Amino acid sequence: MKIRRILATAVAVAVTTPAALLSVTPAFADSKPAAQAQAEPTVEELEKAAAEAQKVYDKAVAAEKAGVDVLKAALSPEAPLAVAAKAARKKADDAAAAKTAADQAVTDAKAALAALPDTATDAERTEAEKAVTDAETAAATAATAETDAKTAATEAEDASNDARVAAARAYGVLQKAADDALAVKTAADEALAKAREEEGGPACVPANLRATVSGLPSSVVAGTSTTFSLRVKNGTDKTLDAVTTYAYVHTTDATGLKTTDAYMHLQWSTAASPKWHAVAKDHHIGVGALKAGAQTDVKLRLTADAKAPAGHGVVLTTVDYVNKDGSCGGNAGMDTTAFEVRAAGSGTGSGTGTGGSTGSTGSTGDAGSTGTSGTTGSTGTSGQQAQGSASDEASTGGGLASTGASDATVPLGIAGAAAVALGGAAVLVVRRRRAGAGA
Repeated sequence: MKIRRILATAVAVAVTTPAALLSVTPAFADSKPAAQAQAEPTVEELEKAAAEAQKVYDKAVAAEKAGVDVLKAALSPEAPLAVAAKAARKKADDAAAAKTAADQAVTDAKAALAALPDTATDAERTEAEKAVTDAETAAATAATAETDAKTAATEAEDASNDARVAAARAYGVLQKAADDALAVKTAADEALAKAREEEGGPACVPANLRATVSGLPSSVVAGTSTTFSLRVKNGTDKTLDAVTTYAYVHTTDATGLKTTDAYMHLQWSTAASPKWHAVAKDHHIGVGALKAGAQTDVKLRLTADAKAPAGHGVVLTTVDYVNKDGSCGGNAGMDTTAFEVRAAGSGTGSGTGTGGSTGSTGSTGDAGSTGTSGTTGSTGTSGQQAQGSASDEASTGGGLASTGASDATVPLGIAGAAAVALGGAAVLVVRRRRAGAGA
């Protein structure tokens, strides 16, 4: 019965998910001809759609977790149906053994009858014949018992297997519903953020947020995968409603002149969404709400194609937020973690990359020129940021334009190129909605 309830929940989630999606997709109808385009939804409508999508996603995740419990219970050898099937099979085996013994008794009784000497009395012969008859009757009874026991065992095993298959199918539906709900939620959040941006809501501000990498080896070998962590920390004094972190891997060959990003594949996983997901093209990973002073971890898995050439690499990370009231902000720059790319067959990577936990590569505003300075200096843009104060730096959890790695570990050229490649995702969200309406 529990499996049926889980399956019913899965169907409900699967049916609800497209409905939530339909409330979001009109925001992407910009490309339609004017005569065909529908009226774009208001921010209020998109807020409602995003809230509904969040509810659907929360229910889908809860249902998926419940489905895992049901599946584990169904697959357990201690499951009631599994225990019953095992007992029925033992009974069938015992009945088969009894049938074999009864058949042997018939054979022995017949042999004893045939072995009677001519001098045997009528009473002895009658007794031997009765023994044969009794043995045949017992054998017939044992045969019937064996047939019934085998039938019961087969039915019990079928019931156990059917329950396992039903639980697996139900879990598959729940997984699909959770994935669909996540896609809907992401689309709804993005549509809402876009609408708020176009509406010209509150300006985004620098915030004490960090997204730092740990556990990344100092070298990654082509043809292998490595798993590491991205810790997102809310260093502000308030709860942030929708936090988004960004992760981007940029690599070059040994000369530093040829980009080799196409050989690198980055995936993410969280406790709320434990399956591995490919990092989106805009490099974002939604982590949901985050309380003041709280932190959460995102698992990252980097896979380098076997044909990836030896060279240099860097992982760039940053984080921002958007609240339900439209307020927003984020880290003013990027944290960098460097690594080397080694050719396939050159052994496993070792050590830990540098840069992610010690600083960031800053970039703000639209004006200014790109530049680099020093082995521990900045890779960023001049202009608005040059006017920042020490208090601004403190509010962002690190220097707004400092990189925590030296030339030996993070070549400034590759860090700069990666910053350009990462684009708007890796800079302060002021870039999306500029502070000061005149910009």
